[in-house]
Amino acid sequence: MACAVFGIPQPDLAEHWYELRLCAETPDETTPTRAPGGFGFSLRAEYGWDALAGADTVIVTSVPDACVTGEREVPPALVAELRRAAEAGARMVSLCTGAFALAAAGLLDGRRATAHWSHTTDLARRHPAVTVDDGVLYVDDGDVLTSAGVAAGLDLCLHIVRRDLGAHVANRLARRLVVPAHRPGGQAQFVDLSVPATDDESLAPVLAWATANLERPLTVDELARRARMSPRTFFRRLQAATGTTPLQWLLDQRLAHAQSLLEATDLPVEQIGERSGLGSATNLRRHFTARVGVSPTDYRRAFTRRTAPPTRP
Repeated sequence: MACAVFGIPQPDLAEHWYELRLCAETPDETTPTRAPGGFGFSLRAEYGWDALAGADTVIVTSVPDACVTGEREVPPALVAELRRAAEAGARMVSLCTGAFALAAAGLLDGRRATAHWSHTTDLARRHPAVTVDDGVLYVDDGDVLTSAGVAAGLDLCLHIVRRDLGAHVANRLARRLVVPAHRPGGQAQFVDLSVPATDDESLAPVLAWATANLERPLTVDELARRARMSPRTFFRRLQAATGTTPLQWLLDQRLAHAQSLLEATDLPVEQIGERSGLGSATNLRRHFTARVGVSPTDYRRAFTRRTAPPTRP
């Protein structure tokens, strides 16, 4: 995930992209990585751990399972280099069990951090100085960032791009990767919710309320009042956080909800228009076709074909 986000130049998104270097204990050797199920892959790192001291950002993607359970310690040489990098001013990042390496280096002491929920009990037990949050996707503590596993690691990588290069670049990259533009770190790891895309945590409650009340005739003034901001401030903050206007954001949420209803229910198009806040079936068809490229009816028909169980010959 880190390679997909940071390792592929994106000249059309930003003039200067990241320079990604893979580091290992013994550079230039192919290191096999095997998952518990027997599947794996190999990595060839060109740099040793001593290269970490010159990095602007250090990402520890994982540690062996034995380092999670305590059967063996995180390699002392890696711990030393992580400390050196942090002391030199590098931003320290962990994905999933990489948090155990940062914790071993003392970089999470006194900080809030997370990892995959199945490993957070071990992290808290082995490192009591760390405030472990087992229910969030990722934690941004300024110069130290930690995430849960798999998709949450991708969320954190995109969050870093958003911090560094802005929401517009991050949103376009997310679209290129075919993933949601942004999920705030505070979303629960194990709950399937559609959380509004925003960097601004102060906006999250009002946007969550809006997504739960899409059938209402929502206005910018009403959302601004709920956020306890002036309409102008609310407009500016939401646009800065999401790269879009409040009305466009609302339209995006309504269309996403309409897609979900088309996929998961047999409701007629007229009712879906009402429940998504798009009003009449005519209005739903117009916006849906413009955005998705097909009519709601054709979308439902195509989706049903894609998800139908295979028939026996």
